[in-house]
Amino acid sequence: MAENNEVPGPASQRVWDPLVRVLHWSLVVSVLLAWVTREGGGHWHEWAGYAALGVVALRFVWGWIGSARARFAGFVRGPSVTFSYARQVLAHREARHLGHNPLGGWMVVALLADVALTGLSGWLYTTDAYWGVKWVEEMHGAFANALLPLVALHVAGVIVTSQRHRENLVTAMIHGRKRPPSGRDVI
Repeated sequence: MAENNEVPGPASQRVWDPLVRVLHWSLVVSVLLAWVTREGGGHWHEWAGYAALGVVALRFVWGWIGSARARFAGFVRGPSVTFSYARQVLAHREARHLGHNPLGGWMVVALLADVALTGLSGWLYTTDAYWGVKWVEEMHGAFANALLPLVALHVAGVIVTSQRHRENLVTAMIHGRKRPPSGRDVI
C-alpha cells in the first residue's frame, strides 16, 4: 500500500463524512461476520445479515440526503464518463479524484446492491412461506458468492489507486481526509 501522504491536519481536506466511514466499516464487519458464520452460524449468521441490511438501508438514505460526497449524484457517473475513465486507467493516465472515481462509484453501487440482494434473499429463506425452498437457498448462495469477486475488485482498485496516486485510501476511509486537489485532480 502506498505511504500515507494525507495525514490529517491543515494540509489535508475532508472528503468522507463520519457517517459514510462508520457505515463503510460496519458493512465490512457485518459481511465478514456473515461470511464466516455461513455454515452452522445460525443466529449469528442471521443477525450479521440483518446488520448488513440495516447498514445498506442507512447508506441508501444517506446517498440521497447526506453530504455532497456521500450522495450518489456526487460520485455515480454515466457510462461514457465511466468507460473513458476506465480507458485512462488502462493507459495509466487517469486523473486523481478527491472522492470516488467513476469506477469506484459504480463499485459502491454494485456492492450495496449485492449485499441488499443477499440479505433480502436470506431473510426470505427464513420466512414460513420459503423455508426450505431450494431456489431461494440457491439464489441467496449465488448473491453471497457474487460478493467475493466484487470485494476482490474493490480491494484491488483501492490498492492500485493508492499506489498510483500515492495516498493510502484505507486510512483516508478511517479519518476521512485526503491531500487537497492540485493540477488535474478532479474535485
